[in-house]
Amino acid sequence: MANVKTVLDQWSVKDLEDNSSINVLVEGCTELGNNAQPGVQIMCMGHFVTYEPNIVEQWAYKAGKQGISEYLLEDKSWTYHEDQYVKYFLVLGSPLKARIIVKTRSSKPNTREYDLPFEV
Repeated sequence: MANVKTVLDQWSVKDLEDNSSINVLVEGCTELGNNAQPGVQIMCMGHFVTYEPNIVEQWAYKAGKQGISEYLLEDKSWTYHEDQYVKYFLVLGSPLKARIIVKTRSSKPNTREYDLPFEV
């Protein structure tokens, strides 16, 4: 069966400094990862972050070792500046959640969360 993508959310954060925007597309997918399991994929600034059972299990393990319930995906996030960034998180609990925080120079941080369709 082919991967079926469904748009869960699509939004944008405008930067009034230079009239640019950071656009976010969130899709629910029927087949992600090596085991072709359902998951969530977030696309922002030309990069995809895939929340599928195999990698989420690793992130949850690392979060548990650190004793935290909100695991920042440092290697996936864009955090070069303090006044503008895109941060991705795995939020532990039931249900598991994908969180994205987008901030431009002229905006407040915009946070959205999406339930993951699986448990680890």
